Amino acid sequence: MLNRLPILFQSNPKKVVLQYFTIYEKSRIQRIVQRILALDEDEVNRLFADVITLFAGRHKRLDEALLLNYQNSLAYITSTTPVSENRKKLIGAYFSKEYSIQSAALFNPSIVPHPDQSNIAVGSLRVIISLRATGEGHISSVVFREGLIGYDGSVVMEPDSPFATLSKSRTLLYAQRTDLPIEVVESNYDITFSPDDLLSERIIFPSGPTEGNGIEDARFVRFLDKDLVTYYGTYTAYDGYRIYSQLIETDDFLHFKVRTMNGSMVKDKGMALFPRKINGQFVMISRLDGENLYIMRSEDIYTWNSAELLRTPEMPWEFVQIGNCGSPIETDEGWLLITHAVGAFRRYVISAILLDRENPGKVIAYLPHPLIEPNNFEREGYVPNAVYSCGALVHNGTLILPYAKSDSISGIATIALQSLLSAMKKL
Repeated sequence: MLNRLPILFQSNPKKVVLQYFTIYEKSRIQRIVQRILALDEDEVNRLFADVITLFAGRHKRLDEALLLNYQNSLAYITSTTPVSENRKKLIGAYFSKEYSIQSAALFNPSIVPHPDQSNIAVGSLRVIISLRATGEGHISSVVFREGLIGYDGSVVMEPDSPFATLSKSRTLLYAQRTDLPIEVVESNYDITFSPDDLLSERIIFPSGPTEGNGIEDARFVRFLDKDLVTYYGTYTAYDGYRIYSQLIETDDFLHFKVRTMNGSMVKDKGMALFPRKINGQFVMISRLDGENLYIMRSEDIYTWNSAELLRTPEMPWEFVQIGNCGSPIETDEGWLLITHAVGAFRRYVISAILLDRENPGKVIAYLPHPLIEPNNFEREGYVPNAVYSCGALVHNGTLILPYAKSDSISGIATIALQSLLSAMKKL
């Protein structure tokens, strides 16, 4: 029933972002700056020309970034002598570094319809695929790719830009939550990208204290509330010691709001939001205890205090744990929830269950076998024997399911929705 498409999302170590190179010893910073200030202008120009030769082709706005890093070093410049533009940029270069955002892996994708559906063929759907990019130190960020699904379920991806860009602005929301620890408060922020940056260039990089070691497994969903469309991405923030459940919000993938979620039921990983309210409430699939599937309801999208057990591991290939592979998909027969499960040898597979449309806390059917199991090619990687997804969609009767292969690379599988539903066992 399943068709694995010949599309691979592979890590590209050449996609780098320019960051400030932090040196914590003040006297050392002063010594570096004084060495550069002591150079004659000809030597400054020669050294800066070398910088341009080596790095200009790797960054879209190199001069702007170097001057920003120079500004960050101004406190350590005691000389009153005017500093030339090239010397400023050279100082900025000595306090710059590159970070390869996906040098280790590109995995755990989700997929949503693009907010812009103009200028495409009738019956086609422009989509956005988000992926978890992991680099040095196992630090994860969110990256995006654009593609087009044809009427027949075929998928064509847009070329990936060689550049990677960070947001041009970041606004903290200190005043909104005074009842939470400061590290949580400082993890509520807004970011905006330049409209000149292609979607595949925009990187949501960890910047709040709770996500200092990564933004993991974003599950994006197109959420419809009356006539208002908002894209939500639930994700796991990791600070190196603890995990937090957070939410990305956008309506254009240019401006993003990042918010923390709270409540007694905000636990563990893998929260996935239903694409609309049900009976006037927000509804979420979660895995509170690391083992079972739960359903949660709330009047407030940021606060979750109640949960009901939805399903426990029953099949041998899910005896260790079960969880979701993204937000439920509404069909005429019910809510289709793509699931993941872990069995012997910590082997991850992908399967599915069906929930009642009006009462999604009721499982009405399940797939009695895995939908995707890691084949010989997919089982090798950073985490062997694993397939995993953070979201799928249905277009013209075809389920489009992007999925990760052993936490290293990603691909796309398709299956006729009716074939999948027909294979499910009713309860």
